[in-house]
Amino acid sequence: MLRYVLRRLTLLIGIVWVISVGSFYLIHLLPGDPATVILGTGASPANRAILYRQLGLNKPIIEQYFVWMGNILHGNLGTSFISETSVASTIRTALPIDVELIVLSQILAFAAAIPLAMRSARKPNGVLDRILSAGSFTLLSIPSFIIIVLLVLVVSIKLGIANTGPSSYVSLGSDWVVNLESLALPAFTLAVGSFVIYFRVLRSDLIATLQEEFITMARSKGLRQRRIMWRHAFRPSSVALLGAAGVNIGGLLAGGFVVEYLLGIPGLGYTLITGIASSDYLLVQGIVLVVSVGVVLINFVFDFIISVVDPRITRE
Repeated sequence: MLRYVLRRLTLLIGIVWVISVGSFYLIHLLPGDPATVILGTGASPANRAILYRQLGLNKPIIEQYFVWMGNILHGNLGTSFISETSVASTIRTALPIDVELIVLSQILAFAAAIPLAMRSARKPNGVLDRILSAGSFTLLSIPSFIIIVLLVLVVSIKLGIANTGPSSYVSLGSDWVVNLESLALPAFTLAVGSFVIYFRVLRSDLIATLQEEFITMARSKGLRQRRIMWRHAFRPSSVALLGAAGVNIGGLLAGGFVVEYLLGIPGLGYTLITGIASSDYLLVQGIVLVVSVGVVLINFVFDFIISVVDPRITRE
């Protein structure tokens, strides 16, 4: 187990280093003088000097990278020249919104996918299995931005339910009830795509697991079907589910950006898109770095969880 974790940790460090190099070069890939592109042609010499000193643009490229990395390791992602606020503080304000939205969506997705996959796997190609399979295919073909628009039209506009429309977000610290109401539609939207993935992956693995000899042995002992599913079939069938969850949750960290922007939820997605629109390159660079590293860390955590659930993986 220890060797497996160290091997994965070494790979993680390598990937994070590659991400840091790519994020650093975002500024240097800008056409022309980065200071002119970031600040505009009318920038004062004082502001240009501050930016050159902040980015280390007057130093060799390798030295610039190490200076930038040193600042990153100390939590300094720079200061936005548009809002004149710290990029790190902006990200610290927006990131908890994304985390809460992902947690809520995954609770909904797992709560629906696991029991339905178990019911469907009991009788493959049965009536319920066909209905659920057809429904999952239908949901899979509908983009999230279409789902959120339809939900807003029906729930917020047609039914007139308060705190569910665009720009209705309330922070968790202000009022947790209204906060949950304001995140209900985006959480449900993200949960739909996750549900389809989890349902299909778990259903397929459960069908295969239920054909194994140890399941036949459990049935011969007269165990109830529910006990067999939860105590004997679920764990060996959950490895692929956890793998899918790791990839999916990492994708949601970036994939929920459109939903956030459409509803005016001030998470990382909304902040990133507005930063791109206002040419706030330092803010964009910081968000890209944080999101990319976050995706890698999420996958590392799920790799570790999978190795605990199925120790055979560490011996391969």
